[in-house]
Amino acid sequence: PGGCRGGRKDMALRCAAWLAAGRQPRCPRLPPPAREGTVRRSSAAKASAVKITEKASREKILTLESMNPQVKAVEYAVRGPIVLKAGEIEKELRKGIKKPFTEVIKANIGDAHAMGQRPITFLRQVVALCTYPNLLDSPSFPEDAKKRARRILQGCGGNSLGSYSASQGINCIREDVASYIERRDGGVPADPDNIYLTTGASDGIATILKILVSGGGRSRTGVMIPIPQYPLYSAAISELDAIQVNYYLDEENCWALDVNELRRSLNEAKAYCNPKVLCIINPGNPTGQVQNRKCIEDVIHFAWEEKLFLLADEVYQDNVYSEGCQFHSFKKILYEMGPEYYNNVELASFHSTSKGYMGECGYRGGYMEVINLHPEIKGQLVKLLSVRLCPPVSGQAAMDIVVNPPIPGEESYSQFIKEKESVLNNLAKKAKLTEDMFNKVPGIHCNPLQGAMYAFPRIFIPSKAIEEAKAHKMAPDMFYCMKLLEETGICVVPGSGFGQREGSYHFRMTILPPVEKLKILLEKVKDFHIKFLEKYA
Repeated sequence: PGGCRGGRKDMALRCAAWLAAGRQPRCPRLPPPAREGTVRRSSAAKASAVKITEKASREKILTLESMNPQVKAVEYAVRGPIVLKAGEIEKELRKGIKKPFTEVIKANIGDAHAMGQRPITFLRQVVALCTYPNLLDSPSFPEDAKKRARRILQGCGGNSLGSYSASQGINCIREDVASYIERRDGGVPADPDNIYLTTGASDGIATILKILVSGGGRSRTGVMIPIPQYPLYSAAISELDAIQVNYYLDEENCWALDVNELRRSLNEAKAYCNPKVLCIINPGNPTGQVQNRKCIEDVIHFAWEEKLFLLADEVYQDNVYSEGCQFHSFKKILYEMGPEYYNNVELASFHSTSKGYMGECGYRGGYMEVINLHPEIKGQLVKLLSVRLCPPVSGQAAMDIVVNPPIPGEESYSQFIKEKESVLNNLAKKAKLTEDMFNKVPGIHCNPLQGAMYAFPRIFIPSKAIEEAKAHKMAPDMFYCMKLLEETGICVVPGSGFGQREGSYHFRMTILPPVEKLKILLEKVKDFHIKFLEKYA
């Protein structure tokens, strides 16, 4: 039939008749059919050709042996083996395979909306208006939301959220971030030129570390991180082939940071690297502690004295629950310590749309403020940022609403405050509930959850369980968490993924599930732990 395409009508009809009769058409435009023997020889030749091709196929260029060893060294426990196993179990449940539970509860990550938290209405309204400006004519949206959307769009190329922004971020949003920092810190000046909008806080942290790491051998950059730590830090350090320098938080003192421990860690590290970066997470992740003013002053003095570049991860600054605890930014305390400190200590501070009361993880919005940077390094930083063109512009818009929310007297203020306080009050309630319930379970101890959105309880693991874990080539707390997942459907992250003192075992669990679901989760953990102790006693 292909030979008749566009050809004579009578030939096409004749071909159709032959095909209907089960005969092979003899088309003058096609070569004559091959004899049977020829076909057999052709098939044999093809098979031979396949074998030759298989023999000749070369080895892959990219293998585990040839890949970048720094990437292979990267580990990120929050989405590690335990989460992969949880995904497999979810697939089995969908196929109807019976388990002792009906769903997997992913308490491994601080993803607020995935856990059922409702978005803040005003933030979504502004982003919707920016995304589809035709809505600016709709009476369904409040005027204060429209005002912010118009301002953001005026800062975008072509008045469109779909355009690239400057690598440092949209200028008017950086101005709003600077104004927010000044309000937060009681008038401490902030310069928009020191503000860099980022793809979540993680992007900013990785970028600053990238520009800080240098040297080789004993002069290779050492990066001091808290243990327990958020695995972003160890992952970024591995990827950059820098040297991880651990300092331990004091679990017996509610995960406090002790400058004597910083000094011990620094002095030991000087024997094998050049420590020049000190990372602080406040409020803490995974530990939930909130540092007091005196502690922050001591850390800043230590960094000034030892000539360390300070990184202050402050993404949980809105998440403070315990009475007597208050968030103090490193920038504010640095300023109040006087010009000798404020004009000299190099500090990068980070914030994000992903945590706080917003929980907008998917927008990947964030910023960093970097002060006392050498002018030539500032140019190098902008150059490095320009390689990734710009952070997501929708994320920049979301970040703008975090730093420029409705104010008293505006149309959306009452609803905004109601929603914000509801989220934070709910988290405070769940923090206390989690602490209290864990501390009623034999073999589990949980420090007060002063802030952030996680519990990091210490768990007792019997020696028989430790031996069985070794037989499975697992860390004891990984073994524990895997058993918890397989028997209850609860997915938490073993403490070994965050770092912990030798011989101690923990897991990290988010407190984000709704209260009733959280109660069920905690009861299941309690029942599992008691059975686990009985089994391995």
